[in-house]
Amino acid sequence: MGAVETGKLLINNEWVDALSGKTFSVINPATEEVLGEVAQAGPEDVDNAVRVARRSFEQGAWKKMSARERGKLLYRLAELIERNTQELAELETKNNGKPIRETTGVDVPFVVDTFRYYAGLADKIHGETIPVSGDYFNYTLREPMGVVAQIIPWNFPLLMAAWKLGPALATGCTVILKPAEQTPLTALRLGELIIEAGFPPGVVNILPGFGDAGAALARHMDVDKVAFTGSTEVGKLVMQAASQTNLKRVSLELGGKAPNIVFADADIDAAVQGAIDGIFFNQGEVCCAGSRLLIEQKVHEQFLDKLKTRAESLRVGNPMDHSTEMGAQVSKEQYDKILGFIATGKAEGCRVIAGGAPASDRGYFIKPTVFDSEAGNSTIYREEIFGPVVAATAFKDIDQLLERADHPFYGLSAGIWTSDVKKAHRLAKAVKAGTVWVNCFNKFDAASPFGGYKQSGFGRELGHHAIELYTQVKSVWMNLQN
Repeated sequence: MGAVETGKLLINNEWVDALSGKTFSVINPATEEVLGEVAQAGPEDVDNAVRVARRSFEQGAWKKMSARERGKLLYRLAELIERNTQELAELETKNNGKPIRETTGVDVPFVVDTFRYYAGLADKIHGETIPVSGDYFNYTLREPMGVVAQIIPWNFPLLMAAWKLGPALATGCTVILKPAEQTPLTALRLGELIIEAGFPPGVVNILPGFGDAGAALARHMDVDKVAFTGSTEVGKLVMQAASQTNLKRVSLELGGKAPNIVFADADIDAAVQGAIDGIFFNQGEVCCAGSRLLIEQKVHEQFLDKLKTRAESLRVGNPMDHSTEMGAQVSKEQYDKILGFIATGKAEGCRVIAGGAPASDRGYFIKPTVFDSEAGNSTIYREEIFGPVVAATAFKDIDQLLERADHPFYGLSAGIWTSDVKKAHRLAKAVKAGTVWVNCFNKFDAASPFGGYKQSGFGRELGHHAIELYTQVKSVWMNLQN
């Protein structure tokens, strides 16, 4: 835990202070207590980290290492993470506010699985031969992108680091990872495990800090690619910064306002549980959360009655208690923003079915909140809240559903609940979203791609598709003529 205690930056496998000497406080959102002070990276630290990463990519041991050896390092890192599951889960829970049952049962195991997946994929990244016209031999090489900046959010700090680092390291890139300023602690602990696993100096550099550090990475002339997960608003700024310098490759995983669609022929009890999982998992701080609930008119009131009972039974409280089902929002800023949306929903005449208020006098806890949004045109129905608030509305038929299901500019995910297989397939094809869950919600696997349509971003995380984000293809022509 040395890095966490001292709160330093990781550059070239060394823990160093920020050149400015600045630090910032990290808060436990459940208690509002300070967990520690962490070095605050600035543009000058970004320059140092990029310089180190470039040298490692072009000249270091990493460049000479075989793909299979890179895979072995990723396997070793996965083993170390698994060995330290409890410590990492507790650190994540204290820093983020999510329940310990989720960090031990979901987050850390998925981190391990992700690194193992890309460890196995590292030596299976290859080009192809192409039968071209004429007396020529044509083949392609798939080569690492180079120096990569990865800017990750605060809702799944360790897991988002794994989603980004796994494919980048498997392909042979070097990385500057910038964790969110709210939740840097597990990224720093991960840095210690990366060193322990044996990764060469400069391969992974970790710079906790604020927006100026992220902006410096996005516009840096010697960064070849930037990967960002966060809000659509900031994603546009990242893309703009990248376009103003060296036209670096960009991939974005951004906001969402997912429709969770329930037909009258669905298993209603299963769909209610799916709605609960879809919006209250991780306190609703999920980009693909099922925050718009579209219920067929025939079962609308019945469904909301069951949803109310289930939502009001959720245990909200101490995230370190294994019986807790919903923890604290990540920060005071996020807490206030969500309560502001709740107030707006009430002011616009939306009916409060459950919750709609703080859940505690201390810490950033909010009751699981369900609104009935009538015609589906309220602010809480349209805008991403990123909290434990779902807006429900009724639909009469498929035509009316299709009008309401797609969002004007979000298209990250969708859920469909029905016993009619034909209807499920037709709707899955019609909905404009990168992931569609049928009779389930929030299901992921390291092998399955994840990403958005429209302003929910572009590029795909996870699976073999993520390799596209961190490689470029070279075409080689050999003249075979006499």
